[in-house]
Amino acid sequence: MRGVDGGRTTLRAAVAGTLVVLTALLALLALLTGCSSGPEPTAVPTFPGPGQQEGGSTTGPGSADGAIPDDCTRVLAGDELEAVLGLPLGSVRVRTILGVAEPSVRRTERTSCDYTSGPGRGVALLDINVSGFVDDAAAAAQWHINSAAESGERREVPLGSASAVLVERRGESVLLVAHAASNVTLVLPEQPLPGGRSPGEVLVDIALRVLPSVSATPASAPRAGPASAAEPQVARGVS
Repeated sequence: MRGVDGGRTTLRAAVAGTLVVLTALLALLALLTGCSSGPEPTAVPTFPGPGQQEGGSTTGPGSADGAIPDDCTRVLAGDELEAVLGLPLGSVRVRTILGVAEPSVRRTERTSCDYTSGPGRGVALLDINVSGFVDDAAAAAQWHINSAAESGERREVPLGSASAVLVERRGESVLLVAHAASNVTLVLPEQPLPGGRSPGEVLVDIALRVLPSVSATPASAPRAGPASAAEPQVARGVS
């Protein structure tokens, strides 16, 4: 009987020891679980990428820099002009010159674009001058002044809802356009044109590509920026 009782005692001790170990493990597990539970991790903040505003909306052509673009590649990209003039890909260089407000004619901003090709200063292919005004009436008034100041053979050309006058003279053709609160003047030097197209046809083609990007809405304040010393002072430079 003593042997049996001794065996039972040993068994009870083993069971008790096992229970102690299990209790310790459960306590440790509860402690670890309690430590791991806590506030949710903070989300990594995200920011709008280039050309986007808060909320993910993409800004328009001129919304970041005024009523009209301040970069001529957004007025007319070099590859677009290459396509119109039948030039090799990558042959056109684009130069941007920013003007300032001109209160006397109610102009709020101006962007001048030079398109050239070839080495050095290059060969002039096209000049585009874009001006934004305080309202449609100011843009139309300045367009009339500029159109009257141009010399050469002139005629009105249909251009959708825009007003446009084509002036042709020796060495170049000029298309003056008024649309909404903006004026656009395009100067095409005499040069070979693909497909037997006339300078007037090419200028209208280019204007239709440019107008969607530069049709300014009335601006409440002029765009800040230094005037360029190279800004033209002739009549078309007032546009």
